[in-house]
Amino acid sequence: MMDKRLFKKLFPNLAKEVEDGVMTFSIGGIRWSQRCERYDELRNPDAISFIRRCKNPQEAEEVIDFLERRGEISHDYAEHLRKQLREKGLESFGEHKAPGYYFRKYYRRGSIP
Repeated sequence: MMDKRLFKKLFPNLAKEVEDGVMTFSIGGIRWSQRCERYDELRNPDAISFIRRCKNPQEAEEVIDFLERRGEISHDYAEHLRKQLREKGLESFGEHKAPGYYFRKYYRRGSIP
């Protein structure tokens, strides 16, 4: 780890930008989970996994409505997802899962139990 004074001496402009927060970017699309199982999203996809398959916000809204109607997500969580969709857009849920996403991500001969 580098000492703060040494960093300022070696990179004065960068240190000033970091301290002033010149180039900050809010990250809102990360999900943290207590689960450690590697293939959980294959076996038990959640609402966000389905939303990430959507091509536009209207499809995402339909997915949220469907999951709420079936009782797979609560009304409060559905409202939270709708608010995020309206305010931050579809991209805030993560990268789009194009067809073949799971195959490319998980498939290695004999790796899926």
